[in-house]
Amino acid sequence: MAAKDLYEKDFYKILGIDKKATADEIKKKYRSLARDLHPDKNQGDTAREEKFKAVSEAYDILSDSKKRAEYDEARSMFERGGFRAPTGGGNFQGGDFSDLFGGGNPQDIFANLFGGGGRRGPRKGSDLQTEATITFKESVFGTTLDLKLNIDGTGSQTISARVPAGVNDGAKIRVKGKGAPGEAGPGDLFIELNVKPHAIFSRKGENLTLTLPVTFAEAALGADLKVPTLAGDDVTVRLAAGTPTGRVLRVKGRGIKKGAVTGDLLITIEVQVPRALEGKALEAIKTFAQATAQEDVRAEFVAKART
Repeated sequence: MAAKDLYEKDFYKILGIDKKATADEIKKKYRSLARDLHPDKNQGDTAREEKFKAVSEAYDILSDSKKRAEYDEARSMFERGGFRAPTGGGNFQGGDFSDLFGGGNPQDIFANLFGGGGRRGPRKGSDLQTEATITFKESVFGTTLDLKLNIDGTGSQTISARVPAGVNDGAKIRVKGKGAPGEAGPGDLFIELNVKPHAIFSRKGENLTLTLPVTFAEAALGADLKVPTLAGDDVTVRLAAGTPTGRVLRVKGRGIKKGAVTGDLLITIEVQVPRALEGKALEAIKTFAQATAQEDVRAEFVAKART
């Protein structure tokens, strides 16, 4: 991309967003446009394919806070007439902006943003953005994606990408050389991962978490309980007598493995209160209530409330 493209292209207009848009607003707008313009949905439509590339290029800049700041600064200078595009590969005209650009040539900003300045030779193709949805289990243990994408307009191709273990929702993985074609070779493909929530498990850092329902009797008397893990096996945990709702039990080393670090499995206890009692169970609770009638479990609570 030539240097002049930096200020000729209005990336905010391309995405249809305000210049003060937040990172979440930029991401939401990009996702909407990418789904509508994706080449796989518009095979043979070169116009929509070019729009998809333009949207991906705009998102690549505006989703990166550093690139966005540099782009905003350079475009603002141009709009104020601070400098004009070089001709014939010459330097910028109209003043010394070394302070603004950290003591260097302002043309360097284009190299930072687009991989080369206005005076450079053949350019690599643009980086492209796409999305993929994976399961929670795949995000924990890793997986391989096989995506069918129409990148260069010649038809769909299958691109394989390895998702490392322990990735978070919203993480991006890069596939080198699978972006748009260019004179100096293709750019890269960036895949943003959307992780589907699990029905039981969630994560807190590198720890896996779950809420385990237990009966009133188990909580009151104590018990050894089998707890399922995300790996598919069970672990046995000991529930101490008198365990209340909200207590957290920890199983070491059964969390998310990320590099040399492995998290734990955190189990939050939830005591289930019977919704209906009858027969012997009802009589047993009545007997229990009579036996503990002298206990005031709210005495300390009331005392603290009145201080």
